[in-house]
Amino acid sequence: MMAKPLRRQGPLLCVVGARPNYMKMAPLVRAFAARPGLPRVVLVHTGQHYDVAMNERLFADLELPAPDLNLEVGSGTHAAQTAEVMRRFEPVLDDLGPSCVIVVGDVNSTLACSLVASKKNVPVVHVEAGLRSFDRDMPEEINRVLTDQIADRLYTTERSAAAHLEREGIAAERVVFVGNVMIDSLRTHRKRAIDPSAALAREGIAPDFLNDDGYGAVTLHRPSNVDEPHTLAESLAILREVANRVPLIWPVHPRTRTNIERFGLLSRLAGTRIALLPPQGYLEMLGLLANARLVLTDSGGIQEETTALSVPCLTMRDNTERPITVEEGTNTVVGRDRGRVLACVDDIIANGGKRGRIPQLWDGRAATRIATDLDLWLAKRLPAAETAAA
Repeated sequence: MMAKPLRRQGPLLCVVGARPNYMKMAPLVRAFAARPGLPRVVLVHTGQHYDVAMNERLFADLELPAPDLNLEVGSGTHAAQTAEVMRRFEPVLDDLGPSCVIVVGDVNSTLACSLVASKKNVPVVHVEAGLRSFDRDMPEEINRVLTDQIADRLYTTERSAAAHLEREGIAAERVVFVGNVMIDSLRTHRKRAIDPSAALAREGIAPDFLNDDGYGAVTLHRPSNVDEPHTLAESLAILREVANRVPLIWPVHPRTRTNIERFGLLSRLAGTRIALLPPQGYLEMLGLLANARLVLTDSGGIQEETTALSVPCLTMRDNTERPITVEEGTNTVVGRDRGRVLACVDDIIANGGKRGRIPQLWDGRAATRIATDLDLWLAKRLPAAETAAA
């Protein structure tokens, strides 16, 4: 890959679009600001997730500065949303002339902004590169693969990612193993986590809901679990049976709640030991996960957070793009296999379940390593760019 023209004086254009991005970008913004040799940061929110009140709450929880720009894209189909982000992001690049565009994760905004930058010959930096579920039915997998193909600098969270990138023809010199910035946020804010009893009290749920047996936490939002009536019904049936063993606290994703009501499934949760909560802030979610006896989820980030917190995690998917959470961490992939889920829950209740260990470089310093490498990488590219321009 030929070096793209570099404008060293231009800002670092950092892109967020959806909730998982915030936890990854917050430590990066701090680390970039602490590195005197790096250009200033301009934070762009695409507006892919557009709940203004929740966005403000999450930014405050993470001590992430308010975005410099909000593209206010809003919802839409994958194609429409990706196209609209591209359309609104292009003039931002033209106006700011950034040194590089920094994207995180695998949401539509990640790919959209990477495509625009690449076509405008602006270097692309991808944080959390090389993760693969090998399931092309997941929109996130398409976003990951394509973003990595056009990225100029790729920072990985686990060593297996390098092998995936090598198989896809990405030169090793573009790839740097740095650790996990999601865990940087977790370690920074762990002491500020909010006890789940506060969230239950706000919803009028009796204090004795949390008894000596502890509780399980739930998050479900993947289309494979919640977008079709029969799969959502299966998911709810499994949760009902788990709740017979241990009470569950479930902050319900807006789309999941809409589908439960649309498919007429709300009655299936009546009379169960499942506490339904609205979406929670970062500190509330951190407290919910940290104090849980077990977690049932289909979220990639929560697989990582539970591993870092040493909390057993059951992933209700048929695959994971984060295999290190299974190989070294606390995660077990169970799909919607009722027997497997209940066997794992029984083991957790009887024996404590899977504890695992903290993966390499998940030490709270990933963002600092990225800032150091990015500073050196930009500096090395500058002479070549100046010579080419002359």
